[in-house]
Amino acid sequence: MFYGIVVLMFFDDARRHKKPHIHVQYQEDEAVIGLPDGKVLGGSLPPAKLRLVLAWIEIHKDELMADWNLAVQLQPLFRIDPLK
Repeated sequence: MFYGIVVLMFFDDARRHKKPHIHVQYQEDEAVIGLPDGKVLGGSLPPAKLRLVLAWIEIHKDELMADWNLAVQLQPLFRIDPLK
């Protein structure tokens, strides 16, 4: 979580969206964001919050992909630092 944005990655979620992704929540808004490209796969976020998420993805894309590979294998994930 950073700047009120909650980022989630679910175990065994590849069946639903078919590509690496994260779920992002900010207040009442939710979006599914593809990895590592940052493409919005569903939902929406306020533009300023989306820019923060995309910057965070760019900084942590290798860690996010490593966690995705663990998640689809039902393995524990590593915590990724928030945007500061």
